Amino acid sequence: MRTPLLVVTGVDPVAMDATMLSLSWDLPTAVAVRHVIDPHSQVLTRTVSDATGVLEREQVQLEHACVSCALREDILPTLERLARDGRWSSIVSGLPIGTEAGQLAHVLGTDSRLARHLRLAAVLAAVGTRDVARDLLSDDLLRERDLHTNPGDDRGVGEVACAQVEAADLVVLDGEGGATEEEHSLVRALARPDAPVVAGATTLDVATLLQSRHDQARTHAWCSPELETVVPALEDDHVWRLDLCSARPFHPDRLLDRIERLGSGPFRSRGSFWLPTRPGSLLEWSGAGGHLSIGAYTLWGRRTPVTRLVVTGLRDGSDRVPDRLAEAFEDILLTPTEALLDRRTWDVAEDGLEPWLGDIRDVA
Repeated sequence: MRTPLLVVTGVDPVAMDATMLSLSWDLPTAVAVRHVIDPHSQVLTRTVSDATGVLEREQVQLEHACVSCALREDILPTLERLARDGRWSSIVSGLPIGTEAGQLAHVLGTDSRLARHLRLAAVLAAVGTRDVARDLLSDDLLRERDLHTNPGDDRGVGEVACAQVEAADLVVLDGEGGATEEEHSLVRALARPDAPVVAGATTLDVATLLQSRHDQARTHAWCSPELETVVPALEDDHVWRLDLCSARPFHPDRLLDRIERLGSGPFRSRGSFWLPTRPGSLLEWSGAGGHLSIGAYTLWGRRTPVTRLVVTGLRDGSDRVPDRLAEAFEDILLTPTEALLDRRTWDVAEDGLEPWLGDIRDVA
């Protein structure tokens, strides 16, 4: 019999702890395991507890203070060990702060040995309500809050928190005072359309969560830069969304010169794009709160290349932000005339984007 697993993610340790405590309280025969990475010592601390109290607290020296090492060296082996033990009816796992559940879900869905003992029931994103908009859309860095996982972790809080919300089967807004209507609308706009957003960990329907099953294919369709699912229009006075799409690629020079016009601001942007200098590469775009990451994601293969960004933000009484972004998007694209140029025009050895996209290997 496989043991159901509930996974909690977040960037707010208080909200994560509240969610884990509520789940454990409603599941008296469950075991809870919490992993915390110290970015300075590169030590992973594992705490295992159940209704009787703390069962173990161990420290593991990681080869590198990163999520991949933590998963491989302790998180996955611990989850398998607890499932095989047979003493508990379910497991509640709190991943290290700032960790996305995608890699864990992928391993659990593809490793036949683990699949015999564990069933990923649901991934929860715990969002603190002290300042939801700041957590999701500000330019704070994880390291500025001492929430980074290693000395080289330069990720933005917003990019990580937005990705956690987008990948969750359920989002918990927890904290004193609760979220405002505007903040709830923002989270609802970012979350997968069929993922509930609940106010307070104490309102969780734990029985239903345990009976559910995380669908990684559905999550991938919503979170992937390929945007393989319908992005619904928003019918909300508090939030705006732009679905910017074109068959034309970005101009590499204009992208370098003007990327801040499109990637900097209090909004979440994600999707894919292509460049005439790299026509075979599907390139990823992911940003939030002024921090932006671009990179090579996969190959287009038989698919027709497309440039598509979905941008979401809070209304501030002015519609200038969406208008400005739509103008910047069009400005960075190849013009219709440029798009008709002979492909050999873009046959270059370098396009200036090598630091982010790697060397050009597939040119026209």
